[in-house]
Formats: sequence, structure tokens, C-alpha cells
Amino acid sequence: MPDSFSPGSKVRDVVERLGDRGREALLRHGYDVGEGFVDVLSQYQTLETAARSERLRDLDGLLRELNGER
Repeated sequence: MPDSFSPGSKVRDVVERLGDRGREALLRHGYDVGEGFVDVLSQYQTLETAARSERLRDLDGLLRELNGER
């Protein structure tokens, strides 16, 4: 699936493509984008980088959720 999310996907892509569903999924996995998402550097952080810096938990689980897998 060409439009699927991967560890190299940016946080911004998740929020732009999935809106509230993406924000909620990120939050469930420990990443709070906050209101207005004003932290420009965080917007362009990859999911993998966020997981390595411990801002995001269970990257594999998040990717399954974002890609609609069970």
C-alpha cells in the first residue's frame, strides 16, 4: 500500500492525513501534538526519531493502528 505510514513518516504527515484520528492515535502512544501544533521541529520529526527519543511508545503498535491493521 503506497500511502501507508512507516517509521520514516513524519508526525506532521499523520496529523495532516488523518486529522483528529491521527492526533488521538499519537496521544494514545504518548505523543501529544498539543493545540495548534506550533513546535515546528516536532512537526517534521519522524515517528522513528520520536520513538528513539522516548516521546512515542510502541511504534509498531502505532503503525498498525495508523495503517488500519488489527
